[in-house]
Amino acid sequence: MFHPNLRPLYERLGFRVHTEFAVRRAISHLRREKPKVIVADFYFQPDFRDRVSNLESLLASVQSSEEVKVLVLYEAAHQHALDRLLQRFRIDAALTLPADEARLEAMLAEWRA
Repeated sequence: MFHPNLRPLYERLGFRVHTEFAVRRAISHLRREKPKVIVADFYFQPDFRDRVSNLESLLASVQSSEEVKVLVLYEAAHQHALDRLLQRFRIDAALTLPADEARLEAMLAEWRA
């Protein structure tokens, strides 16, 4: 699935961007800093025995911080797995890939305000 580089959009909206590719490192970063927004990619991993995705650990780490908005980007084919995740965790918004940049920009601008 095509995944656009959204960093220029985030920076244009005034966000200071920090990127992590490993969930453990992202959680470690969240312990040091409280971001206003987290944008995370959701990848369904059917080989996990008791979880839907490694994203669960990240979401668990920010559940008590309601001031932190969580946006998840996902493939439409994995909607069923995301629905399972939504039953257990707060996700403020979810957009299918490829993300509609105009919609994403409007949402992030609102959250930034």
